[in-house]
Amino acid sequence: MSIEAHRPEHRRAQRDGRERDPTHYPVEKKVGEDSLQTWIVELLRPLIERWYGELGRPRFVGADQFIYYQQFDPSKVVAPDVYVLPGVAPGRRVRSWKVWETGIAPSFALEVVSSEDPYKDYVDAPERYRELGVKELVIFDPDWERGRDRVRWQRYRKLKTRGLVRVETTNADRIYARVLGCWLRVIGAGEEARLRLATGPEGEALFPTAAEAERAAKEAERAAKEAERAAKEAALSRIAELEAQIASAAGAGGKGSGAA
Repeated sequence: MSIEAHRPEHRRAQRDGRERDPTHYPVEKKVGEDSLQTWIVELLRPLIERWYGELGRPRFVGADQFIYYQQFDPSKVVAPDVYVLPGVAPGRRVRSWKVWETGIAPSFALEVVSSEDPYKDYVDAPERYRELGVKELVIFDPDWERGRDRVRWQRYRKLKTRGLVRVETTNADRIYARVLGCWLRVIGAGEEARLRLATGPEGEALFPTAAEAERAAKEAERAAKEAERAAKEAALSRIAELEAQIASAAGAGGKGSGAA
């Protein structure tokens, strides 16, 4: 144990938690980010948030915030491209997250492999997420075709006796995320690659974005109104037809009576 750990003020900080924690925990990164990562995250984060809302299990879904998992050591940190905090309200403001304050660690995290430093996401990230205690980590490499030792998808799961273990690798366009309860699926290629959620046994049905859902709802409303209008016109046409038949029958009956 270091001399620092024996100091009274350090012990008091440990007892009192964040109120007396003198450690500086940065809240923002000072490095640039690949625009492709940004576009992927901007589409996927709200999709996951909507997905949980549709399930009736709202969750906080964040992106690119620092998550600290060991008090007094700011080097013990990850910054997932997308992550899910179970039991945390979607609208909560999060500048950074300190696991020891709530005991809540992300249940799911996604890392998009950096074009500048793929080693970080292939080697360093799994170990850090193991220390964090995440239940499921998915690593997506949009540039997987650039190296023979690279792969499009990696999925890690937290196992009771072994910790965070890689359980799946694939170059397919989709992978099932168990914590999310749906598929992650690549749409587009190269600089146009994006990640979407998908449902169905094989991930064949895309979960709609908010704009797509709104458009589909409006189209369904228009179709319903059109069906209602067509049904009303058909009913009026049928009424007119019956009235014409009645009038014709009445006219024929009148002529018959006159002839008699």
